[in-house]
Amino acid sequence: MFSSTMSSINDFVVRFANVNGTGSASANLLFAKSIFRMGVPIAPKNIFPSNIQGLPTWYEVRVSEKGYLGRRAGIDLMVSMNPQSMKKDVESVRPGGYFFYDSTKPLQESFIREDIHYIGVPLMEICNREYTDARQKQLFKNIVYVGALAVLLSIEFEVLETLLKEQFKGKEKLVAPNVKALNLGADYIREHYSFPLDFHVERRDLVGDMILIDGNSAAGLGAVYAGASVVSWYPITPSTSLVSAFEEYARELRVDPVTGKNNYAIVQAEDELSAIGMAIGANWNGARSFTATSGPGVSLMSEFLGLAYYAEIPVVLVDVQRAGPSTGMPTRTQQSDILSAAYASHGDTKQVLLFPSTPKECFDMMADAFDLAEQLQTPVIMLTDLDLGMNDNLSAPFQWDDARAYQRGKVLSAEELENAKTRWGRYLDIDGDGVPYRTLPGTHPTKGAYFTRGTSHDEYAVYSEDSDTYVRIMERLLVKLNTAKKLVPAPEFYQDGKQSDTGIVFIGTTTHSARESLDQLKAQGIPCDAMRLRAFPFNEDVAAFIQDHDRVFVIEQNRDAQLRSLLVNELDINPSKMIKVLNFDGTPITADFISSSILKSLTTV
Repeated sequence: MFSSTMSSINDFVVRFANVNGTGSASANLLFAKSIFRMGVPIAPKNIFPSNIQGLPTWYEVRVSEKGYLGRRAGIDLMVSMNPQSMKKDVESVRPGGYFFYDSTKPLQESFIREDIHYIGVPLMEICNREYTDARQKQLFKNIVYVGALAVLLSIEFEVLETLLKEQFKGKEKLVAPNVKALNLGADYIREHYSFPLDFHVERRDLVGDMILIDGNSAAGLGAVYAGASVVSWYPITPSTSLVSAFEEYARELRVDPVTGKNNYAIVQAEDELSAIGMAIGANWNGARSFTATSGPGVSLMSEFLGLAYYAEIPVVLVDVQRAGPSTGMPTRTQQSDILSAAYASHGDTKQVLLFPSTPKECFDMMADAFDLAEQLQTPVIMLTDLDLGMNDNLSAPFQWDDARAYQRGKVLSAEELENAKTRWGRYLDIDGDGVPYRTLPGTHPTKGAYFTRGTSHDEYAVYSEDSDTYVRIMERLLVKLNTAKKLVPAPEFYQDGKQSDTGIVFIGTTTHSARESLDQLKAQGIPCDAMRLRAFPFNEDVAAFIQDHDRVFVIEQNRDAQLRSLLVNELDINPSKMIKVLNFDGTPITADFISSSILKSLTTV
């Protein structure tokens, strides 16, 4: 057998290759959580097909003592349970790595490589011997391989047993059969192989109070705490679970304890256009309302987003991005809606965008989104992606200040309307910040009423096609955008002052791999300054960072360099200094890809 030179503790990648719909997801999650419970940072990534069942699905778990949470290229241990993808799975193993497979049937000769190890466990043979029910055979096969991996990687059995007890709380009779399945796999490894592998797990205390949660759940909970009471939506991958999470948390936290009535409303619309229309209407009436979608939904919602921008109605939209165009790859991740969201709708529109990078920021920025939408009286779009939205991510715990007051913005009360000494104008800029004062329906019996329309209007909401009037309103909306620059989350920098002539810019989930790449480049004697954008419109700090550097690499996950285009267009930057680093294959970007792209560019300058 090939002799491996690999040896590491808490630093490896395991990939599971399964058939979608075979019950493997819970077993793979059990594996990932067990390492997390041993105090070691992990970064799970689920790569799944868009059909219900039958096609290949992969689940990667990166184990990183250094706390790197981005996806890493190269597989150290492949757990291959799908004959359909086996050829590709064998090829993806790093030299010196391991290929774990069901040896009930002999492995095809074409799948044999001289530079990797093979670990065969007759999983189906074991399950046929131990179980009679066909469904049990399939389900417990998954648990058997987790037991085998536990021995190979030194995962503590007590941790696995505890997780099973938690999983089957209320169904305790299922715990013992699952523990038995774990031992079936473990015993086979103990009898037939040397263990542990040269790379394996050791208990640490590196995760502290961190939690493991997906971004959609975090955003759904954040919306509840932010005071959202109305959700209108149309199901679309990968945003559907966000509204499901909101409903689950609202059922727990938003039911009147006295009457038992729900203090929230969830409406499934007939399409995306109706969903955003209902959300806008609810906000116009004074509720905090939102909807969630993905790229195709943003396309359909653009008309109403333009209405909300021009009529100046607050609304929150969460866009969980996926690979486009058209239907594209609905279960693959990208950052490909940046331009369509920033300029959503026809005509001159500029929407406020937020870019979270962690579940905690999904939670926090949902509250920020509602405050900003009402302060600015405009749509606010939070751009996440499938990687953040649907994958479990290591995150700081969520915190909420009960003393925090919702920022409702410039909403006139009945008393203020009654005591007004001058004529109130719905679109009149009194304070010079571009944000007018608004009223809510029914606030005053005779004052505060106005028509909301998408056509041109003057400062008093009166229909007008006068050119000068139109120009005044449009220019005021730009003043509001400048106000937004002071209110949106500021960029995050990873150095004090300028340390290098080379800068790196990134957003969202690209952050994890970009930060690892910074370490890689520094180790090679190439220090770089870095800036993470957290919002659009861009403030002066963003422009200053780019101006201070000779070259700036813009790292993003789309084909057309949309973030770069937005920066160049909005900040009047010389495009020649903005260098593209683009990954758009639908899988999360890796640090190795970023580093090699930057090194290649620097050596060819």
